[in-house]
Amino acid sequence: MMGSAGGATRRVAIGRLSVDRAGGHGLHRERDAVATEEPMQIRLLPASERDARRATPVAVTMRTPGNDFELAAGFLFGEGIVRLRDDLVAIRNCTDLDEAERHNIVTAHLRAPAVPMGLHLERHFTMTSACGVCGKAHLAALEVRCPAPLSRGPELPAEVLLGLPASLREAQTVFGRTGGLHAAGLFTADGGLVALREDVGRHNALDKLIGWAFLEGRLPLVDQVVCVSGRASYELLQKAVVAGVPVVAAVSAPSSLAIEVAERFGATLIGFLRDQRFNVYSGAQRLVEYAP
Repeated sequence: MMGSAGGATRRVAIGRLSVDRAGGHGLHRERDAVATEEPMQIRLLPASERDARRATPVAVTMRTPGNDFELAAGFLFGEGIVRLRDDLVAIRNCTDLDEAERHNIVTAHLRAPAVPMGLHLERHFTMTSACGVCGKAHLAALEVRCPAPLSRGPELPAEVLLGLPASLREAQTVFGRTGGLHAAGLFTADGGLVALREDVGRHNALDKLIGWAFLEGRLPLVDQVVCVSGRASYELLQKAVVAGVPVVAAVSAPSSLAIEVAERFGATLIGFLRDQRFNVYSGAQRLVEYAP
């Protein structure tokens, strides 16, 4: 289910200003790599419908092309549209468009005979690369999907957590060329990198990572750690909880609602994980140094 997509980077003409030791400066014309950002529409096609042109659009996201099928799968799983791997027959690009546009539309072929009732009214929305759906009203819906607390998960020494940002950064190949992408990485309890996905949007990066795990039949991620390159928002914690992730670490700050989600579902939430330090906002019992 690896989707064809446009490139993750593009070369653009720039002017680069440099200043020498004497204070002189000059503007030089060069070409530089930037992260690609393009829209992607996700559509649903139930088993009762054979014509892909009649698929139901459910979301549009601004994303960095690459791992698009994983992005679609992760989004659909996170939203509860699919729950099991068998719920999803296939994900395909549209073939009735010209070559330049077909990679920007993906169709998820469902095993269900019909699109979930009310979906076109309740979930037809635009996702952005920066902001997700937030608000305490969504906590109740999350509790319906995940009524039990998360698994006990691993016990982690502080040195494992402290090593995650460097491992994440070293594996960010596209960020290394552009400096413009977020990352979400999946790690073992001893700090080994299992998988990493990059995107211009931090939510998309996590959707791609969880979508990979969903398509590979690896969910729930009960013994592993997710590390993200930016801040920890409500939506990131919601996605992690649904995927069964017991430990979420962020190199920047968590939001108040992210902390509330972590506390309510028993997740360990680490913030400001950088410069050989971090803050523990929830779930300190999973840290060896805090274990009773």
